[in-house]
Amino acid sequence: MKYIIFNIALILGVVGFAGCDDYLDTTPTDRISDEVVWANEDNVNLYVNAFYPYLDRYGNFGTSQFNGSLTEGMTETLKYGSYVPGSKAGDANLYVFDPEGISPSGNLLDTWGETYERIRRVNEFLVGLEQYSELDEETNNLFEGQARFFRAFLYFQLAKRHGGVILYTDMNLQKDKNRSTAEETWDLIEEDLDFAASVLPVQWNNAASERVTKGAAFAFKSRAMLYAERWESAKNAADSVLALGVYSLTDEYEDAWKGGNSESILEYNYLLTGPNHTFDKAYATYGEIENQGGSGTPTQEMVEAYEKADGTQVDWSPWHVEGGTTTPPPYDELEPRFHATVIYNGSDWMGKTMENSVDGTNGRYMGYREDTYTKGRTVTGYYLRKYRDEEHTDLVTYNSTHPWVELRLAEVYLNRAEAHYNLGNSGKALDDLNKVRERVGLPDKTGLTGDELFEAIRHERKIELAYEGHLYWDMRRWRLAHTEYNGYRVHGMKISQSAGGFLYEYVDCDLKDRKFLEKTYVLPVPYSELANNSAIEQYDEWK
Repeated sequence: MKYIIFNIALILGVVGFAGCDDYLDTTPTDRISDEVVWANEDNVNLYVNAFYPYLDRYGNFGTSQFNGSLTEGMTETLKYGSYVPGSKAGDANLYVFDPEGISPSGNLLDTWGETYERIRRVNEFLVGLEQYSELDEETNNLFEGQARFFRAFLYFQLAKRHGGVILYTDMNLQKDKNRSTAEETWDLIEEDLDFAASVLPVQWNNAASERVTKGAAFAFKSRAMLYAERWESAKNAADSVLALGVYSLTDEYEDAWKGGNSESILEYNYLLTGPNHTFDKAYATYGEIENQGGSGTPTQEMVEAYEKADGTQVDWSPWHVEGGTTTPPPYDELEPRFHATVIYNGSDWMGKTMENSVDGTNGRYMGYREDTYTKGRTVTGYYLRKYRDEEHTDLVTYNSTHPWVELRLAEVYLNRAEAHYNLGNSGKALDDLNKVRERVGLPDKTGLTGDELFEAIRHERKIELAYEGHLYWDMRRWRLAHTEYNGYRVHGMKISQSAGGFLYEYVDCDLKDRKFLEKTYVLPVPYSELANNSAIEQYDEWK
């Protein structure tokens, strides 16, 4: 796929978008009255193009999920190495050690104001399209389908945080309006995605190849309906993706999230000249860029979650002994997704053999809290390989251009597996699970039902979708975070030189227990909205 240059300067001038406020700006506006926008298809194209960067904003390379940090930093799979506040620094640690800091007046997971501003922009477009467009019905439907996909995408960001939220579908805005129920919110999301799927093409022509498609609408619905616990809708949406016959799993797992291939259903691409991002700088190994990198690194818990290549489990107890061991961990025995995701001691990276050890040259270990920032060192003994560009060697001069793949086929299989499980279709759930496992040569799971099947689905999502922004939100929607994310710590492997090799020591990387507050399953209405909306009711958990 080639990158679509979303040149929105003209339309920004004509339509006059406002900046984000802390709460939904309901000031009456006549911006949609500029009929000149709607007389020309090229102009409307430029207008709708302004919505596509939302894919970037809420992706791993944007700032709207968790202030720029990966939400995996609040799970057992990733450890940020700094203890001071900051994006890609200590924010995640502050939230897992002291979640009491989440409040209506301070919440780094909050995206209320900016998301409502974006929803208003989409609604503004839809009203203008309906009232002023001079284009034919088919063309109008293509534009409406794209816009309604993005409205569903934005309301999903709110719904997965809050449940029921304030619903606006036009420009008849009320400053004082209470939130709708969770069911009503999911209804709107489902309706918008159904409309998008009904009018969007299976494929666009080459010049518009990265626009939202019928498959993207169905795939996103398969995700959203899991959150809504509408299992039949989730299953049917996933069925519809596969029935299109245009997507297939890539041969190699390491290509699955790189975009521009058969597995990618919806992606956002970058350019050296911009837009671009800084993921490589933030997660670089020691020595790639001076005093930067290593901000967040995979944990020992994540490493131990991987199966062997033959589908059996490693017994890691010999590496948990006090004082450590000189026996190298069995990294080479682990399945392909481990090698595509984690940079470990002895692995190859950028033509170097990594030595993620104390005083290492290619990679270096640092104990948590031994320094304010990691400066390229790892506090777990590992580095993140996934989403890193091995050919991007000049991190000083150039930012990163690795694509963000919002939707890919493996997730659709796993979404359908979970839907089948909840519908009591154990055999079909296993079929979908095994389809994903077959790509990396793992043996099929057989005969699983009930809790064992659910555990297998959980495991496969954790491994297959590692560091793609799903695990933290999955644990919330499964209502498991308050039990499994309380009273635990993450660990790493401290590696130091020893006679003829290395000493491997299993170490505590947190130094205090992590917590998850049950009331934070629902995030609060922000104070800025409460102060400007006399009708809004705070969620019960926060009264």
